[in-house]
Amino acid sequence: MRISNYGTGSVVKTGIICLAVFITGILLPQPGGAILSVIALFFLLFTLFFYRDPDRLVPDEPEQIISPADGVIVLKQTIDHPVTGPGSTLVSIFMSPFNVHVNRIPFDGQVRDVRYHQGKYLMAFDHRSMSDNERMETTLDTSAGAIWFCQVSGFLARRIVCELVTSQQVSAGGRFGMIKLGSRVDISLPSTVKVTVQQGMKTKAGETVLGEVR
Repeated sequence: MRISNYGTGSVVKTGIICLAVFITGILLPQPGGAILSVIALFFLLFTLFFYRDPDRLVPDEPEQIISPADGVIVLKQTIDHPVTGPGSTLVSIFMSPFNVHVNRIPFDGQVRDVRYHQGKYLMAFDHRSMSDNERMETTLDTSAGAIWFCQVSGFLARRIVCELVTSQQVSAGGRFGMIKLGSRVDISLPSTVKVTVQQGMKTKAGETVLGEVR
């Protein structure tokens, strides 16, 4: 199982702590010590599971917009967006702690802007989190027009990882970061894109097609 580079430090730290607790549990009187060792093993396995980074088969159609996150679509609506313009479609993807949390580029383009905002830590499925929570906003200039997406931290999440920098050329399906623990990713697509997904659908980053350029 591949472990994401974004989580290597966390996995090593958790592994050291869990190993120490596991050994302590073996040395303690039983059955209490055994229970402690099992708990330590559980947390280690969950950490490895959380930071997994499976390969994805990226669609080869150049006009398709790809999901930036694993999860379930909790919101789809038409909006007038300050970056992507009038008649845009906003798609919000909720990521539970059991989803793969590595984020991927939705479309070929060039990074225009990357902007970090401090904020609250509301539950990620609360739509107020889009504007109130800690978040990282990215704008891509693409052949379909500007595409905007935002990594939003959740109630448990306390760290957003984003490797993108201004003027960087990116390709659809490429890894660019992650959000640790429960979170969401919002993406606004311009009116030039026909969005084909619906609210309630499950997505896989780098594989699920959100829509196509008209």
